[in-house]
Amino acid sequence: MRKILEGSLIFRALSAAAAWLDRQWSRSFISGLFVGGPLRGRDGGILGGLTRRVHLLLARLFAALRLDRLLDGSVFRRQYFWMALTVTAAPVLPTMAVLALAVIATGSVILNYCCDGERQNAATPLAKWIGAFAAVYLGSTLFSVDLRGSLLGGLLTSFFALFALVVADNCRTREDIRRLMAWMTASGAAVALIGIAQAALGLESTGAWVDSGDFSNITLRVWSTLDNPNVLSEYFMLAIPVSACAAYEARTLNGRLAAGLAVAAELVCLVLTWSRGGWLGLILAAAVFLVIMDKRFIVLGVLGLAALAAVMPQSLVARFSSIGSRADSSTNYRVYIWLGSLDMLRDYWLTGFGTGVAAFQHIYPRYAYNAVVAPHAHNLFLQIFCECGAGGILTLLAVFLGAVRELGRTIKNAAARRGRVLPAALTASLAGFALQSMTDHSFYNYRVTLMFWVTVGLCAAVGRVLGGGPESGKEAER
Repeated sequence: MRKILEGSLIFRALSAAAAWLDRQWSRSFISGLFVGGPLRGRDGGILGGLTRRVHLLLARLFAALRLDRLLDGSVFRRQYFWMALTVTAAPVLPTMAVLALAVIATGSVILNYCCDGERQNAATPLAKWIGAFAAVYLGSTLFSVDLRGSLLGGLLTSFFALFALVVADNCRTREDIRRLMAWMTASGAAVALIGIAQAALGLESTGAWVDSGDFSNITLRVWSTLDNPNVLSEYFMLAIPVSACAAYEARTLNGRLAAGLAVAAELVCLVLTWSRGGWLGLILAAAVFLVIMDKRFIVLGVLGLAALAAVMPQSLVARFSSIGSRADSSTNYRVYIWLGSLDMLRDYWLTGFGTGVAAFQHIYPRYAYNAVVAPHAHNLFLQIFCECGAGGILTLLAVFLGAVRELGRTIKNAAARRGRVLPAALTASLAGFALQSMTDHSFYNYRVTLMFWVTVGLCAAVGRVLGGGPESGKEAER
């Protein structure tokens, strides 16, 4: 397996890109000043040293006021509970309710550091890129062409990005990771069952979701709790690989059966979204996972796709075959938006014009092709480039590449096949999500945004716990 990975041009290219970004960051003045590195000659830099001093100061203050004893056993110090509750509720509850839980979870982490001066930060190489993206996105929000329209969404996205660090801090052992995946699986099953119930009850879809001209047989696209079929499929790109891994990691037969049924429900619900981007993302995710686990799946996958095409219902075949066709209204709509967005980048590639729908709609009409109206660029990477300029797209790509590098290192260092399953599943999740994000703005729904950063936090935790680093040893076996 190691030879396969090391010989893969794609893997080597991604690893080289991630390594280059890390080198540029470590050599930069900003990194040396605030994070530490060769330029400063000390570990942690100004920001790291300041954070430690604030931590110790607050811990001493809490001890002097006996707040550490007063809060001992308090429900607000149960940081893993609040983190897991936030992640579980994210696809089900309204955004503001999820935000409230995320604030409590973050506050619980801070509270535990205040009550324990000896508590060590669960450091991860991904933290710098997560923080950099959040900072760039926040800066683009504050300098938006429409500050009022950008402010709430920009603050939400920046905060939800930083929530990845809360997940990484809480998942310090393999058992922590396993439990969180179990809760995510239960939540995914609930979302899927609601979507299946919508189909069973024949609830009416919004007309804009159904292309009655090209696909008159599709009368219903389920949306479950996420308001839109495409958004729902984006969520499943993150949820299905985690649920499948939870089924594998479960320690009891009942646990495996429950997780397996959850995966089945999620797959059925994904089909019922009729999202072609979601279907393609799932195929890529499955291919990535299987090839990582065993190179023989390359041949079996080709044969399986050929067999699948022969047995699939004609409605699914027609939906698939329309992908990329300019005769398809949905494809044509996206192409015009992409062309307009690329034109915008000629003027805003360096700084961007601000975050969110309001800023996009403030600028986009000047560049629109064929007077096509759009709320966003229908491509996550293009959208972030337009919103935040070069800094935004580079830091987002650094997050993806850094996560893949961490997971790849974990896969290479795995002593047994079982050790490759979890990082392979997360790699597959990122691959599927990235592919679907090429056809839609996946951060348009803030709850899906949060789930993406939860996945990034899991990648960071897996890299630290199982990746062969200084903390991986005994904790990886728990």
